[in-house]
Order: sequence, then C-alpha cells, then structure tokens
Amino acid sequence: MGYRYDHLHLRSRDAAAAARFYGEVLGARETGREGAERPSRVILDLGGMTMFIEQAPEGTGPAATPPNLGIEHIGLRVEDIEATVADLAGRGIPLVSGITDVRPGLRIAFFEGPDGVRIEILQRG
Repeated sequence: MGYRYDHLHLRSRDAAAAARFYGEVLGARETGREGAERPSRVILDLGGMTMFIEQAPEGTGPAATPPNLGIEHIGLRVEDIEATVADLAGRGIPLVSGITDVRPGLRIAFFEGPDGVRIEILQRG
C-alpha cells in the first residue's frame, strides 16, 4: 500500500469569507468552487497544498480548543519570520504566540485563522 497527500479539508461557518482570508493573508489561489451564490465548497491551492473549505451545516459544533487531539495546526514555512510577523500585525492579525526559538535553526510563531484554525509560521535555517 502506498499513500500520498491529497488535500486538507476544513469546515467553516462562512466558506467564502474563510477562502478570502486564506487568499488575502496567505496568498492562496482559488482553483474551484461548488455551489451557487453561497458556495458549499471552495477549493484553494495554498503553497502547493490543496485545501477544501466546506460550508458547515447548521448545528456544527465549535472548533477544538488547543491543546486538542486530532489535527492541531497547519504549518507554513516562511523565509523571514520577523518580516512575516510584522506583515500580519500590519494587517491586524494578532499572534497566538510570539516568535519562539525552538532550537538552533528553527523559529516558530502561531496565529489564528477563520473558525479557530491555528496556523504556524516557521523559519528553518
């Protein structure tokens, strides 16, 4: 058996607004959309990762509160973490945790995306 990555699937209270966030803030590119005026699913390419953002049905429970089981966060590598943090701050996107030097050659920071999705930015060097 061989397995390969195919996609990341998120549910959102507002799929179109979440897709706009990932496009405007992280440079994701919309590659498809299902549904009419209010899409049932928006498909994005985020740095080579296919992301499905599905419109959550009424009654969908809240996002998990970290630390939690299951998918904990999305990790995105950047070239310059300090410039990235400054850019996010300039857009009014608050960090969940500031820049942390995990070990030599690895610096990380977290911010929150739509629907409670934690997003890690990391710089390796």
